[in-house]
Amino acid sequence: MKILIASDTFYPNVNGASYFTQRLAAMLVQRGNEVSVIAPSTSFKETTTHKDGAKVYGVRSIGVPVYPDFRISPLWLTQKSIRRIVKEIDPDIIHIQNHFMIGKGCLKVAKELNIPIVGTNHFMPENLVHHLHLPRFLDQMLKKIAWGQFINVFNQLEAVTTPTITAAKLIEDLGFKKEVIPLSNGIDLNRFNPKNNGEYLKERYQIPKDRKVMLFVGRLDKEKKIDVTLRAIPQIAKSIDVQFVIAGTGAYRAQLESLTKKLGIENRVTFTGFVPDEDLPNLYNTADLFVNAGIAELQCLVAMEAMASGLPVLAVNALALPELCHDGENGYLFTDGDSEGLATYAVKILENDELRKQMGGKSLEIIQAHDIGKIMDDYKALYEKTIAEHGNKKLRK
Repeated sequence: MKILIASDTFYPNVNGASYFTQRLAAMLVQRGNEVSVIAPSTSFKETTTHKDGAKVYGVRSIGVPVYPDFRISPLWLTQKSIRRIVKEIDPDIIHIQNHFMIGKGCLKVAKELNIPIVGTNHFMPENLVHHLHLPRFLDQMLKKIAWGQFINVFNQLEAVTTPTITAAKLIEDLGFKKEVIPLSNGIDLNRFNPKNNGEYLKERYQIPKDRKVMLFVGRLDKEKKIDVTLRAIPQIAKSIDVQFVIAGTGAYRAQLESLTKKLGIENRVTFTGFVPDEDLPNLYNTADLFVNAGIAELQCLVAMEAMASGLPVLAVNALALPELCHDGENGYLFTDGDSEGLATYAVKILENDELRKQMGGKSLEIIQAHDIGKIMDDYKALYEKTIAEHGNKKLRK
């Protein structure tokens, strides 16, 4: 099968949609498909590269002042290139990951050339608008406009998926009329597992070996609410000799480091910076507990990676996180912004090795339903069904 994946965020971007798109392309290649990707280039020039066996067409892009690590490809700059690339590839199906510039561009060409097209939604406006620092009424207005644009684009697709039941309901409650298929982002259970060994990473990042370790992995941005966990550390440290490891990069790092000093917990917090992809599975195995206080998660890939590594999870009771963190089973849910509640639950888990192991075992049990092999089977079936139905429509015409 010839599959074209289109995304406004791809390698080397650090975010959930980018990681999912990279993994989807790689896994489809491994299964014998011919896979191409259209994404923003890392400069104003067009590029053609390869990643994990997929051919990657980088269309011209420009930088975004409010988010310097991100680039966009406006359609006035790229529509002709997108059309040329799609015609060159001549895919059996197009799979868009966003409703932004490249997604819109590919939709236009798919309709023009009569190519079946599906889409996956990873979008939450909270992940974008907070960078603009707008007054609340403008913030809400921009979110409404963004969702309206999403509905306009995705209503024109032949099939729509999103990672969780919660995410599907969110879209439907906005007035989206098409069926939304909950289809997990999936996790490679061979790569992330409890048998990995992170001892060398404790040496590299100077993580104390005699302390219990709480871990966060992800972008260091405001909506991740890492400050909520930092504010819990002093209370946790009264009962548990603890180290909080923050792995990732982002615009909010300076503020987090400043808060760490203000709270007087510099010796209990480790900022690793960027962790190479080959080290990431082992990083989870340096930890005793995974924490996510962010409220804008349509699924949460890093929580899935932690669960596959056998860790209990503390997560905020918001959006789709309760679908992964089953309260009282493989961890606990706490209220948004409740550092005190987070601390209480963290102590409860970290001071009881039997409970921690029991919850870690439950994480392993829950995550089996998200095995990437099963998810790829589901996507293959979706592609084949969409291609067949599209062909039937052409015949009826």
